[in-house]
Amino acid sequence: MTLPSTIAPALAGALKARGYEELTSVQEAMLTPDNDGRDLLVSAQTGSGKTVAFGIAMAPDLLEQGDRLEAPRAPLALIIAPTRELALQVARELEWLYAPTGARITTCVGGMDIRTERRNLERGAHIIVGTPGRLRDHITRRALNMSDLRAVVLDEADEMLDLGFREDLEFILGEAPEDRRTLMFSATVSKSIALLAKRFQKDALRITATASHEKHADITYQAMIVPPHERENAIINTLLYYDNVNTIIFASTREGVKHLASRLSNRGFSVVALSGELSQAERTNALQSMRDGRARVCVATDVAARGIDLPNLDLVIHADLPNNGETLLHRSGRTGRAGRKGTCILVVPFSRRRSAERLLQMARLDAKSIAAPTINAVQEKVREVILSNERLSDEIPEDMQELMRELQARYTPEQIASAYLRREIESRPAPEDVSEGPVRALGAPARERSERAPREDRSSFNGGAWFTLSAGRKHRADPKWILPLICKAGQVSKGDVGAIRILENETRFEINSEKAKEYFATVEEQGTGEKGLVIRTSTAPEQESRGPRSDRGGERRFDKRGGDDKPGWGAPKGKSRFKGGEGKPFGDKPKGPRKPREGGDRKFSR
Repeated sequence: MTLPSTIAPALAGALKARGYEELTSVQEAMLTPDNDGRDLLVSAQTGSGKTVAFGIAMAPDLLEQGDRLEAPRAPLALIIAPTRELALQVARELEWLYAPTGARITTCVGGMDIRTERRNLERGAHIIVGTPGRLRDHITRRALNMSDLRAVVLDEADEMLDLGFREDLEFILGEAPEDRRTLMFSATVSKSIALLAKRFQKDALRITATASHEKHADITYQAMIVPPHERENAIINTLLYYDNVNTIIFASTREGVKHLASRLSNRGFSVVALSGELSQAERTNALQSMRDGRARVCVATDVAARGIDLPNLDLVIHADLPNNGETLLHRSGRTGRAGRKGTCILVVPFSRRRSAERLLQMARLDAKSIAAPTINAVQEKVREVILSNERLSDEIPEDMQELMRELQARYTPEQIASAYLRREIESRPAPEDVSEGPVRALGAPARERSERAPREDRSSFNGGAWFTLSAGRKHRADPKWILPLICKAGQVSKGDVGAIRILENETRFEINSEKAKEYFATVEEQGTGEKGLVIRTSTAPEQESRGPRSDRGGERRFDKRGGDDKPGWGAPKGKSRFKGGEGKPFGDKPKGPRKPREGGDRKFSR
């Protein structure tokens, strides 16, 4: 298929040289005759080729029927992006697209040397790409001349408003010439975007490039159902199964990114981390490692990965489920970009199945439920990769033929093949052991009791090591959230947890002796995952004489029936569990001082 003839010839040549054979829907929408010279409000999903789209759209305004631009005096176009990474990415795309025109492109982004940017502006540039705060700074200091601007582009305008750049955007648009053309691109057109467009655009043409039911049509979604303590093992096996595929893994917190990147690096994966605590130079180096092939895996938080575009990114793994459908779509949009196929895997612990179902419903997506790749599945995949290696059928170069003959004279074919296989297998990390068994699809009805697996046999628990958690009755400690927290902090199952005793200022619990050492090492490295909560080693709580019930200060019993008017595991209605530090519960404050309980600890069993 040939490119449309309505594209500026200089840009058409650049697209052909880049391997473009056809345009995406948003790029084609820029070429309709109704768009000529008009302001545009474009709704298009992440990864739909927006940068090339607005590069094509503003070409007639910049080139004015010519093929090359004259020496720059004042900037002709201004592109505003929400983040440094996205701005630098846009600049790289426009450089190859506008290379035949002789366009000079410079960036103005936070975190970079402002003196260098001013020198570049003084030398002259045709196109400026920048972030709102830094652009406003240059305008205020009269380093950026806006008088000749013919086009202003707001890329991912909805994200800029979400990040609090409304005032900066209004200032920049207010300083631009009134006769300029304004192109606004946004994944969604919310009320705030509509108001901004109404104020700063003239008779804007609304374009919806991708219908809601076509969201991420090039992405295959899968939900990997795993036991909570096998989450990281499942991720390792998934990376091994998708051998040598560029991957981005999303975690919810900086600590989660740091821990997972460290674990994967120790296992031999070429991995980089991307989080908000990194400097701009560190983030740039991490992204460059992915682009030049030195790293294959990027572990990132949502904010750090906002707007980045990594080449040949074919796999997205959600190590932690996102909070809403919009974040799910944004994360997943890192793959399946501009016509490429991609795979998105949500790692779903058993306890988060319902959350995953609601998340997919909010995003209007369907996901196939799968199990984590087993050791046998990974080994079979590796076997297939080794046997189908294209280099095995390559012709032998002349400079290697003599060495090959020496090898054949010294060793048997079996010995040479064996050495090759050992090197190939040992170069890959070993797969992890994961549970095998049938997977119930998301949304499937719960199994009847007769079909359910039997309760976990706890008869083998013969005592273990004791630990203490810095939350007790004073902090509204509740078995409903304490037990999952204990399991998640040390990556153990409920069967590895023995007695749990909630005291006034702390909770003591027992971990199977076989897992205790590994449990504490994990907690020391990763923490509890809850701010203000600490787990330390402890001794078994002493058994105290409890006395008659009438002297126990109205102690509540805990059972699984719950309810507002009868004993239950949950806190009273309207109250929430511990959050923050010592003595800082959140939720509604209790009316009046709480009566202290007397009579030692309370113990519950499952």
